[in-house]
Amino acid sequence: MLMQNQQPFLLEIDVLSAEGLQTSSSTLFPRRIRPFAAITTLPPSPYGPTKGNKQCNVYKTRVDDEGGTNPTWGDKFHVPIDSTFFANRYSAIYLQLCTKRLIKGQVQLGWCQIPAYDIGSPPVGSVRYLSYRLRARDGSRSHGIVHLAIKLESLAPVAGQRAVASDSQTLDTCHTVIGIPATLFTPIVGTVHV
Repeated sequence: MLMQNQQPFLLEIDVLSAEGLQTSSSTLFPRRIRPFAAITTLPPSPYGPTKGNKQCNVYKTRVDDEGGTNPTWGDKFHVPIDSTFFANRYSAIYLQLCTKRLIKGQVQLGWCQIPAYDIGSPPVGSVRYLSYRLRARDGSRSHGIVHLAIKLESLAPVAGQRAVASDSQTLDTCHTVIGIPATLFTPIVGTVHV
């Protein structure tokens, strides 16, 4: 089982698309949305995805100049995750959607966190399709939704040790999870996160 193996591993995170994005702009002139996503394993700074913690690795998609409020990316990132990631119920991947502006720089469109519980502890090579409703900067629900595909790609070799694949059991891990981000995540059996 993966939890017993204390080796780090890689998650392949594919930021597929988003839909229903909105800006909080109240000006007379509509602004073009040029969205991109930023992913990190540490909570993001309220000042944007790249400011704040300098030890934090931030993975950014390209800017989608054509999609507007319904962008598509398909950008894949290989994020190293410590093996204790799934053991801690507060572990999460953090995602921010921002728009790039010429004058004001970047402005946040929404955010969500993907709890380790939603990713599960999948066998190597299995894909989980996840969709999350975005939150506004103040934490309220927004209309935007982001779609991801997450795959445990491989175990990273550590100091001459051989990476061990997970059990050969057939698990139903290829299904879509629709959830909302939670600040404190406590799983309740039989509850659907909407």
